[in-house]
This record gives sequence, C-alpha cells and structure tokens, in this order.
Amino acid sequence: MRIIRTEGSEKKRFSPKEFINKHGKRTLAVAGGVLIIGAAVLLNVFLPKNAAKTTGQAGGQSVSAPEENFFAVSTLNRTKARDEAIEVLHTVIDLGQGEEAAEKALADITRISADMEKEANMETLIKAKGFEECIAVISGDSVNVVVKCENLLPNEIAQIKEIAYTSAQILPENVVITPKN
Repeated sequence: MRIIRTEGSEKKRFSPKEFINKHGKRTLAVAGGVLIIGAAVLLNVFLPKNAAKTTGQAGGQSVSAPEENFFAVSTLNRTKARDEAIEVLHTVIDLGQGEEAAEKALADITRISADMEKEANMETLIKAKGFEECIAVISGDSVNVVVKCENLLPNEIAQIKEIAYTSAQILPENVVITPKN
C-alpha cells in the first residue's frame, strides 16, 4: 500500500533547534530555573513532614528515625533546597543570555544569602534564650519559627518575636511560632 501525501497534510516533526530559535535560550533557561526552584521549594515543604516517618539502614537493620531528628532533617532539607535554587540561578547567570536575567538572578542569590544569614542569627539567639532546638524559615516579610518545647510562655513568645525583629526586621505580627516537643 502506498501513502500519497498532498500539500499541507505533512506532519511536522519536533525540532529542538526550531523550538529554541522560536522561544529563545534565555526564556527557556529562566523557565527551567523557575521549574527547578518550584520543585525544590515543594520538596522542602513536604519532606520535613514525612522525614521523621522514614526508615534507614544501619548495620543491616531497619531503624526508624526518631522525632528528635526533626530539626536536623528540616535544616538539611532547607539547605538543600536553597543550594539547588542558588545553583539554578548561577546557571542563568552563566548562560549570559541577557543582562536583565543575570541581574535578577544575582539579586535573588543575594536575597537568599541574606535570608540564610538572618535565619542562622535568629536560631543562635533563640537557643541562647534557653531553647534546646529551633529552626527559623524566612519567607519574604514573615518568618516561621519552630522551637523544641511543650508550651510557650507569653514572655518566651515575646522574646522570640523581639529576636525576629532585631535580627531580621520582621514585624512581630508576621512571626509564626510553633512549639514542637
């Protein structure tokens, strides 16, 4: 059997070169970066909740991760997500496909680095107030702080909010404090 094609009925094959030429390398790099950053943020949000339930292999035996590891796992996940985001932003800069995209990526890297420093300062100061463990996560103009304790006293809440304000200029009404025992 022979297939006869008429003009206009030919199917075009996907060509990556044509796609890149049509949409531009910079646009594709930025879109890819946004997707990777979004995936990293989603993993950071969902993994800490399930991390305490995961099991690992130690000496050939299956061992459940204890609840005390919540803070360590959360800190590790936060760091991994930010490292991935910074790596993507460096890729956008390295592509050299536009001064505007590079400037925005550089500004994002600077903001992420500043947030990391503020979070570390807050965590150190909160631990200095007598809390055994804590983790702080800055998101824009707000911060979520998880502290290891059973109940928070009003003066402890005030201390944490003051630390957030003095170390990160975050208003007390934008500080969410969660006790975790």
